[in-house]
Amino acid sequence: MANLDRRSFIILSGAAAAATVTGAANAAPTGFAQGIQLYAVRDELAKDTPGTLKALREIGFTEVESFSLGKFSATEYRKFADDAGIKIPSSHVNLNNPPDMGAVLAGVNTLGSKYATSSTLFSMGPGGRPAPNTAMPAFGLDGFKQIAAHMNKVGQAAKAAGLQYAYHNHNVEFEKLPDGSYGYDILLKETDKDLVKFEIDCGWMTIAGASPVSYMQKYPGRFRMIHVKDFKKRPPTTDLTGKDRPEGVELGKGFIDYKPIYAAAKKAGVEHTFAEQEAPYVRPQLASAKVSYEYMKSVG
Repeated sequence: MANLDRRSFIILSGAAAAATVTGAANAAPTGFAQGIQLYAVRDELAKDTPGTLKALREIGFTEVESFSLGKFSATEYRKFADDAGIKIPSSHVNLNNPPDMGAVLAGVNTLGSKYATSSTLFSMGPGGRPAPNTAMPAFGLDGFKQIAAHMNKVGQAAKAAGLQYAYHNHNVEFEKLPDGSYGYDILLKETDKDLVKFEIDCGWMTIAGASPVSYMQKYPGRFRMIHVKDFKKRPPTTDLTGKDRPEGVELGKGFIDYKPIYAAAKKAGVEHTFAEQEAPYVRPQLASAKVSYEYMKSVG
């Protein structure tokens, strides 16, 4: 396969052989298909998009979540995925305030996705995006209400396009409000439960000091996807863009226990699980993706 170093090729070949013998490429023991957010292999995609999708399928992943199509059209990207034998049930797209929302959602449909998912909506808050390497300003109650109102509008547009809108969190949504609640609670309570679903990034939620299990138990039916991500253990932080940003690690190498999270996800109506990893990487991204696959396969 093009653009794979010898070590990665050996790793992938071993994964493919194991999948053939054990059926590991099928659903995980928990009943979830094995998925990965393509941001986790962004460097490999930039070098060889169709080859990277095929490599992920050889590892055992049957689903991916898109984050950027790079230089390709949605039609071209869909063909790469079809050729690799991999599905794209969710697409991360710019839903802040794109010039042509209809075109964005049409692209999601072309990819064959059910979910149009916002990676962030931070620019819809009162503070906007921060300067590079500086902490994001607090949103406050009014800021989270403003984002929630925009989420409802996006949800309506997605429904009109035959899609379901979902919101993906980082750690900043767990800013404490004056009453002791999180900003994330405003997003849940002030959005239409049918128009707006949620994708819990369990890593970001946990590193902020909140509990994915508790949220899934409290709001059943609101969560349709989870990101499976780990961090180096540290005190809770809501710093996403400043000097206190947490340090990512491979799945199983940090402090987050996913067995109770997976158990709660099954009960809460979660449909898809996507591995993801934040920097730094200690090996090639496809090799780390294999570590993610093996960890997810073992959970439950």
